[in-house]
Amino acid sequence: MDFLPISIRIRDRKILLIGGGKVASHKATILSRFTEQATVLAPEIADQIRKLPFRVIQKAYEPADLEGFQLVYICTDDTVLNSQIKKEAEKRGILASVCDAPKECDFISPAIFSSGNITIAVSSDSKQVKRSMAIRDAIKELVENGILQID
Repeated sequence: MDFLPISIRIRDRKILLIGGGKVASHKATILSRFTEQATVLAPEIADQIRKLPFRVIQKAYEPADLEGFQLVYICTDDTVLNSQIKKEAEKRGILASVCDAPKECDFISPAIFSSGNITIAVSSDSKQVKRSMAIRDAIKELVENGILQID
């Protein structure tokens, strides 16, 4: 396995999501389930992202934009830019997830089911994402049907 399944305290952490399209919208929506304290930066930002509680900065990325952040999700449509941002984050000691490029990631996001203060994360080391999601969905169904009690 390449990734250690852990939970990271995000309260009072500065989180940056770079990108404003479909992939960024997906990541931002998931992130919004856990925090309202994140910043999204991109030249163009989807309406779905604008509806979230995050700070939005509409502009092109510059390396100085990483200053002060502890976690960064890199979700642009430009793989060369994504790699450049990852290198800049690495220089600054910032943990980065390059969406859709697990080999470049310091961390990945598992398939998550939450109920109350219980969170169940299913990860396949980023090798079988659809299978992880199917297992998460099966757990959700067991909980919703009262077969698995987690509260």
